[in-house]
Amino acid sequence: MDINASIAARAYATARPATQPGQPDGTNGGGGFADAARKLAETLQNGEQTALSAMTGNADPHALVQALAQTELAVETAVTVRDKVVEAYQEILRMPV
Repeated sequence: MDINASIAARAYATARPATQPGQPDGTNGGGGFADAARKLAETLQNGEQTALSAMTGNADPHALVQALAQTELAVETAVTVRDKVVEAYQEILRMPV
């Protein structure tokens, strides 16, 4: 009995890390959503800085239009992802138990 328990404990100890989430290289990271949120925040900050520069006369109108278009696209993408997540959550709630 003691040998089987030892083998089972050793097998459990080696299998447990496989069940923990992580990146393919073995490190635990924030994942894709954290990176996407960080990039969204950077895009919004860049758009705000360009808009402020344009208001003070330090940026050309072409840069302002380009920054606003990038910001609009980033916000639309974030809203679309949010809608898909809410839709998936509602679909899970409708599943019979």
